[in-house]
Amino acid sequence: MPGWQALYQQLKDKNFEIISVAQDTGGVKDAGQWITAAKPTLTALIDEKHLVSKLYNMVNVPTGVWINEQGMIVRPNEVAFVDDRFKNFTGLDSAPYLNALKDWVEKGDKSQYVMNTDQLRQKLSMLDPNLATASAEFGLGEQLYKAGHPAEAIPHFKEAQRLNPKSWNYKRQAYALGDAKRDYGTTFMDEVNKNGGSKVYYAPPDLPAETTKDTKQHER
Repeated sequence: MPGWQALYQQLKDKNFEIISVAQDTGGVKDAGQWITAAKPTLTALIDEKHLVSKLYNMVNVPTGVWINEQGMIVRPNEVAFVDDRFKNFTGLDSAPYLNALKDWVEKGDKSQYVMNTDQLRQKLSMLDPNLATASAEFGLGEQLYKAGHPAEAIPHFKEAQRLNPKSWNYKRQAYALGDAKRDYGTTFMDEVNKNGGSKVYYAPPDLPAETTKDTKQHER
């Protein structure tokens, strides 16, 4: 959050807002302390029902969505790193995404990084039925956990992960709500290290190649 706060301070006077949404079943009890410590002036929300993840089919964090002044999505959910602290782990450089974001702030709908209708239609295609069912299973698990039935929640969390194996959000949250080794026979880091740590955690942002100026001097 400090990195996004710094970016917000840099761009907030250019009609730009950041809404940070913590996805945490524990709500304020678990996520609130981190927000309080960061002292953000940007809008910081806590989504204990994981509603944002469900609606946008987010499978990992950090994820960003660009929404214009008319409330329309111009870039759907994609990995959004604000710095390179996890570059060695993910292999992703934060600079291309941040440069694209700044270009959009400056140029609005004229930015080359704004997706057209066809691109958005492809990215925002109808949700796979398995993913919709996984979302429902995860939500049922959350309700059982909050109602004081953590053991009964586990099968639903497992089914959500089976139906949507790409969702690291499901793994991260389910494992945090109990004893991961006992309940799931694994841990988050065990999953990360499977296959030599070669799993894909974040697909790189689908950004067009940056336009560069030809600086070659012509011979006289």
